[in-house]
Amino acid sequence: MQSFQTASSSHDPVGWHGTTILCVRRGPTVAMAGDGQVTLGQTVIKGNARKVRRIGPAGSILAGFAGATADAFTLLERLEGKLERYPNQLERACVELAKDWRTDRYLRRLEAMMAVADAEHSFTLTGNGDVLEPEDGIIAIGSGGNFALSAARALLTVEDLHAEEIVRRSMKIAGDICVYTNHSVRVETLTASPSTDKASS
Repeated sequence: MQSFQTASSSHDPVGWHGTTILCVRRGPTVAMAGDGQVTLGQTVIKGNARKVRRIGPAGSILAGFAGATADAFTLLERLEGKLERYPNQLERACVELAKDWRTDRYLRRLEAMMAVADAEHSFTLTGNGDVLEPEDGIIAIGSGGNFALSAARALLTVEDLHAEEIVRRSMKIAGDICVYTNHSVRVETLTASPSTDKASS
């Protein structure tokens, strides 16, 4: 797998790509956050969209998306189908989805990016067929991704901060800077343990 920290979504003429999704892994915990703003061109049409959600068996996988909403839901459904076929194999499911996304004539037209994570691994999926795992446990996508990434990298050096606090603070900074990102933030967390217990915020 290649290393990857951040990516911006491709240009969408109707302007549905403005968002920020951030995923931070620290210790046994991974936290994923997404803002709620949806814009159409220069107009905000919704402020509390749910762009981060749990999927897979017992909600054991976190998924966040940046891009056209309908396209993102189509990809989420496809990923869930792959997870049913390859249970407990997130990487395999992501690779199989990326193959379809790149080669299928219909899927190639979908404009979205995805960040997915389970208790052990995090990946970014793109329409180019990429399945990328970060070196430092941080993934950031969307128009405010670089702002959130920079903040998260700085906050990761603070020893007492846990993953959820890092994503919340980083999303606050991204929302202060990026006009396509607001402060209506949803956060989901997973914690790895021998008994596979999972925690959610």
